[in-house]
Amino acid sequence: MLSTKPNSSPHLHTTTPPPAHNCNPPFSTTPVPDSVARHHSHTVGPNQCCSAVIQPIVAPVSTVWSVVRQFDNPQAYKSFVKSCHVLDGEGDVGTLREVHVVSGLPAATSRERLEILDEEQHVLSFKVVGGDHRLSNYKSVTTLHSAPGHGSGTVVVESYVVDIPSGNTREDTCVFVDTIVRCNLQSLAKMAEDMASQNRS
Repeated sequence: MLSTKPNSSPHLHTTTPPPAHNCNPPFSTTPVPDSVARHHSHTVGPNQCCSAVIQPIVAPVSTVWSVVRQFDNPQAYKSFVKSCHVLDGEGDVGTLREVHVVSGLPAATSRERLEILDEEQHVLSFKVVGGDHRLSNYKSVTTLHSAPGHGSGTVVVESYVVDIPSGNTREDTCVFVDTIVRCNLQSLAKMAEDMASQNRS
């Protein structure tokens, strides 16, 4: 879990951070088409980390996308989001939202701007631009593509890059964010699969 207090250990202040580099999350366990993988290549700064979570869903891409694309309603499947208010925009690129986070997390609010909304390629990206939280410069990219050999199945890939908070390690940060993203995508899977089941009945 991310610490809410800075670590006072002196060696943290003398460690030279690594230079900026490109982060290409490995997709060895679940092959991802090159056309999808390119969206998940991030430039990572000296004090940042990046990772990706993959979630297969037994539902058509169109069904999953109908949930993911709702930038004004992330709480539909993100259980850590209590509410969301659009501050500016109408759901197109540049739209600014403020989400309120459930208690128990080292955060209260997050202001997020929609960076990409590609209806044809099923790509959504947003960037955190403010708020009361410890995940500065967080940028997320979510893609959907058809699961090979699974009929109407979908593979969701969500990658991110984020600053490492003071007092935390790269590993701490990735484990914490990975856990939240994984919970969100598991919730998305259940919701989309229930929708698909209702559509078949």
